[in-house]
Amino acid sequence: MKKLNIYFTAGIPELENTTDIIQLIQDSGADMIEIGMPYSDPVADGPVIQQAHELALKNGMTISKLFSQLKSIKNQIKIPLILMGYINPVLSFGFENFCKECSESGISGLIIPDLPPVEFENNYHPILAKYNLNFTFLVTPETSDERILYLDSLSSGFLYAVSSSSTTGNENAVLKNENYLSRLASLKLKNPVMIGFGIKSKEDFESVTEKADGGIIGTAFVNILLQNKDWKTKAIDFIHSVKV
Repeated sequence: MKKLNIYFTAGIPELENTTDIIQLIQDSGADMIEIGMPYSDPVADGPVIQQAHELALKNGMTISKLFSQLKSIKNQIKIPLILMGYINPVLSFGFENFCKECSESGISGLIIPDLPPVEFENNYHPILAKYNLNFTFLVTPETSDERILYLDSLSSGFLYAVSSSSTTGNENAVLKNENYLSRLASLKLKNPVMIGFGIKSKEDFESVTEKADGGIIGTAFVNILLQNKDWKTKAIDFIHSVKV
């Protein structure tokens, strides 16, 4: 069974919805949850997730608030929780303090796309290991085999394979890049490979995971949270439509 990872931005549609959404995603059958930490300049994200970041910040979401919310449901959550965000807010919080809070809040891993691998190796890897946190790097169709192997060697938990070189939610994302997916499958990577960016349906999910271990859905799910007053029912139906 291929793993389904659902991403959403913490603090939307309302500030206090975060814990309800985590519980809903778990109860609907997803295998892991990626929680976006809102940031004022989310350069890797497309318009929908940028809008989510803006709304979350307007609602008053902060890293401290998010940790408080996570701690309140820590004992109810049995699937992996991953925090995704940008390095500046993490450094402002204090990297070791951030990792300590992650460990106390039930977080199993981090994705910080703008943290350079060399910085990770030289400065941050020992701290992550101290708090038993996985760290996931991203690769793209343009990443060389040598670089993919290097990033895989640094990663733990899984390797995030971006489906195409674009921002999240890009309508023009080439989902099934056969050469790229075959290349990843042939490299004998140590980590499971999760495909992300552009997956909107069960058909998309099944298509991109033929040669990968799972898929990550973000924009399509966030759109439900942003666009629907009845988001709970629609979110459950959406996850069921992909996973069941």
